[in-house]
Amino acid sequence: MKLTYFGHACFQVEIRDKKILFDSFISHNELATAVKTDEIDPDYIFLSHGHADHIADCVSIARRSGCKVVSAFEVHEWLNKQGIANTHPMNTGGKWNFDFGTVKCVVAHHSSGLPDGSYGGNPMGFVFLTDEGNFYYAGDTALTLDMQLVPTWARLDFAVLPIGDNFTMDVADAIRAADFVACKTIVGVHYNTFGFIVVDTEKARQDFQQAGKTLLLPAINETINLS
Repeated sequence: MKLTYFGHACFQVEIRDKKILFDSFISHNELATAVKTDEIDPDYIFLSHGHADHIADCVSIARRSGCKVVSAFEVHEWLNKQGIANTHPMNTGGKWNFDFGTVKCVVAHHSSGLPDGSYGGNPMGFVFLTDEGNFYYAGDTALTLDMQLVPTWARLDFAVLPIGDNFTMDVADAIRAADFVACKTIVGVHYNTFGFIVVDTEKARQDFQQAGKTLLLPAINETINLS
């Protein structure tokens, strides 16, 4: 399974020859100048919530590519109003069988508002169960005891967790989250994009290593193999 990091909390995973883009925020990210948004051609976009730093490029990419966008019901309705009809609404606790595998929506403790100020529904995380491997994307979230449910649904090959603090978990809480979801390989996201979420990346790696885990921090536009 390949993961390509596009900066902030935006990344793409390839499963069964399907390209799945998460939290499409690229063109407004000053650190992601090496990424060409018009060259990204996903089969799916999954949105964890409606904040601009997760949804900014969704409409343009979805309109050009014709991909299916999966999101909370309220985000789905907002996208429909923007002319994006190929959407699939979900909500916390639900799951759906897609052509690449099954996705279960899980709790994320955060907030969610859309670019026009309207309500964005519940923020979510996603558990992916596929024949090429299983992974968990937490979305923007605080540490929550609900994460302890994840291993009852899937044995994870890796997890994608925010580490930037201020708006989400910090490194220490992400290490605890890795314990809760029973996963030793973590891809860190949602850090260093803005002044509020700058972290010492070398110390973060060391802290994970001391906890018996591996923190992967791919460079922007870098592809890594995770299975």
